[in-house]
Amino acid sequence: MSSREIAELIGKAHDNVLRDARALVKQGVLKSEETPYTHPQNGQAYPEFLLSQRDTLVLVSGYNAQLRAKIIDRWQELEGRVVGQFQIPTTFAEALRAAADQAEQNLQLQKVVELQAPKVAAIKRLAAAGGAICITDAAKHLQVSPSKLFDWLEQHRWIFRRKGSRRWIAYQPRITAGLMKHKVTGLKPDAETGAERAAFDVLVTPKGIARLAELLREVA
Repeated sequence: MSSREIAELIGKAHDNVLRDARALVKQGVLKSEETPYTHPQNGQAYPEFLLSQRDTLVLVSGYNAQLRAKIIDRWQELEGRVVGQFQIPTTFAEALRAAADQAEQNLQLQKVVELQAPKVAAIKRLAAAGGAICITDAAKHLQVSPSKLFDWLEQHRWIFRRKGSRRWIAYQPRITAGLMKHKVTGLKPDAETGAERAAFDVLVTPKGIARLAELLREVA
């Protein structure tokens, strides 16, 4: 759930929700990170949090009971949508078929694991890197040219640029998967609205380096 949606649900200014979330991040309580979103009207990038259920409930725990109830009701609505997408077996035959399908998938996954084992061993040293690094430094670790890595990341939906902007942004699924992150730098507030603004520099995590080493090796 985004911090913008939380602000809308509980009737608070988004800046106030951001302030509360940042305070909890500094305390080491929240695990989520700030990510950018583009305002649909002015095209400017502003910060927000995309929070897991756990982090959402931690954030709103300091609010009153009525506000917490609104957030919990919203999460239950979202979960209900997900559950509705799954078809539960209603007969013994359907259950057997589902079990057989799962067994076949497990066998296929096991074969994949066996095939990937040598590659995984070869890139463990990359996964042990000290911390997140910029894409140019990641290219050096991966022994490819920076331009080639930037092109690959863009083509495979790891990074993108907003229209009219030269700054790269990581796709949220890559951040959620722990492959990339943003280094957030505060900017002066928007001159017209006074809203907070931020610049985001894309970094590749150690996990991302390991995954890229595996993917680029398959392409080579």
